[in-house]
Amino acid sequence: MASPHTPAPAGAPRTVFHPDASEAERRVRVDLAACYRLVDLYGMSDMILNHISARVPGADEHFLINPFGLMYEEITASSLIKIDLEGRIVHNPDPAYTINLPGYVIHSAIHAARPDVGCVLHTHTPAGMAISALECGLLPLNQTAMRFASDVAYHEFEGVAVDVDERQRLAANLGGRDVMILRNHGLLAVGQTVAEAFVNMHRLERACQTQLLTQSAGSPLHMPAAAVIEHAYRQLRRAPTPRPDGSFPPHGEREWPALLRMLDRRDPSYRD
Repeated sequence: MASPHTPAPAGAPRTVFHPDASEAERRVRVDLAACYRLVDLYGMSDMILNHISARVPGADEHFLINPFGLMYEEITASSLIKIDLEGRIVHNPDPAYTINLPGYVIHSAIHAARPDVGCVLHTHTPAGMAISALECGLLPLNQTAMRFASDVAYHEFEGVAVDVDERQRLAANLGGRDVMILRNHGLLAVGQTVAEAFVNMHRLERACQTQLLTQSAGSPLHMPAAAVIEHAYRQLRRAPTPRPDGSFPPHGEREWPALLRMLDRRDPSYRD
């Protein structure tokens, strides 16, 4: 049997769902595989590095994460590895792959501390890493950034996240927020669903990119009034346009079906 350090075979492994997987787990697997493909499509992947996880519905504290060694564009619903909060593998469809240790440390910390979180998404984009190294952090310079305004968590860099005792500090620093900037490292976003986590990360990434463009212009910054920033933040905490019945949907509810349709037109193999 190949070790986890054996060069990955060409192409993603084509496997079948575990026979014990519930229909709810199958749906989460499809959404998570789609999220990996979308992160890659939108230029937020980092070769085989980084990780996105999703909680498995049910009584057991299990979550799904990527096989370490696959490109994001290769990941399929059935190739995802299921682990518990202690890092024990519950189901691995291809023993030639294992999990990324920092992925376990970061994601188990959030899933254990936040029962409301269904998905955790971490990136190393150039814009995210750049903002993480600025003392000012993310600034509410535009409407996209005001989705988070001052409600952004920060976690100081402690080295590569392989020390289990860092989990407590990661969870404490995130608190109840939706996004966190990992200082001198990258970005992290969470959501009740995979859809919500992806939309949160997409907006955080765009906010970081736009801030860098704005600051690079070398012109004085025009900052809206604090009261306006707070007003916009409260408006954007949930989708500002109501449903036909007058209720307001969570972030991702409208975007996700459209994103899946786009993926299906391009390459539906993420559903395998």
